[in-house]
Amino acid sequence: MDKREFLLRIKLCPGIGLKGESLIYDWLLQQVHFASYSLAGLLQPLAALLRAHRLKTSSFIQHFLSPELSERVQANQRGGWITILDAEYPAQLKEIFLPPIVLFFAGKLKFLTKIPVLGIVGSRKCSAYAVNSLKRTVTAPVVKQYLIVSGLAAGVDTLGHQLALAHQGQTVAVLGTGLDHYYPAANRALQQELVRHQLVITEYPLGFGPRRYQFVERNRIIAGLCQKLLVVEARQKSGSLITASLALQSNRDVLAIPGNINSQLSLGANELIAAGAQPCIDTQDLLGRVVL
Repeated sequence: MDKREFLLRIKLCPGIGLKGESLIYDWLLQQVHFASYSLAGLLQPLAALLRAHRLKTSSFIQHFLSPELSERVQANQRGGWITILDAEYPAQLKEIFLPPIVLFFAGKLKFLTKIPVLGIVGSRKCSAYAVNSLKRTVTAPVVKQYLIVSGLAAGVDTLGHQLALAHQGQTVAVLGTGLDHYYPAANRALQQELVRHQLVITEYPLGFGPRRYQFVERNRIIAGLCQKLLVVEARQKSGSLITASLALQSNRDVLAIPGNINSQLSLGANELIAAGAQPCIDTQDLLGRVVL
């Protein structure tokens, strides 16, 4: 059996989760004679592997050999997709905890292996101060030096992508849904433009609409792709702070734009700085030493 299609099938099979996917990928790397397995012959060893790590197997056993799953595999194969085994898969993304075993994409895949990368995250309901600060720091020289990665969410994410486009740069959007969804709906036109001229990626297959946990999982991909992460306004316990924490765990440089100490929107970013993140007050803070 082909390893790439196997990983796609695992990604699409319900009841496995990120931990199960990672365990199965590690198992696959150890299988010298994997090609000799039939699809049916894989069910027993994989179920045993999941049970050995105390993961539930009922949904996996029910779906792994089903015609419905085979149809989903065929449907998702018609679009762009790569696996963690492929040369196009970014090396820095393999360094994170639970890297995605499959990425679905639309647009210019070559962007995925470009470095250096600047990740931009922040509040969905950002203030005028955040907008002006981001425009002040993410200038044409920054966009010329970095590929810009963000999550296509409302607010700061959207502005990060727009600044990359305005300065004739390159940008990658990491979705928390399948490629056939537009979330938020107001970003439909922007997402379509990025598909035509830039790159949109996701670890979620067709048909996956927005769920809260998916955006938390998406954050680890943004953190993993970048060498530097810029936080622009963030509340306490926000998704942006989760992304910053994941970036720090992966030894990325984290910068934050200081904010008004009386603003709840700035509390998270200011606490990042207090904890040791680099303050970002102008373009030069982003154009300094680049970690490759």
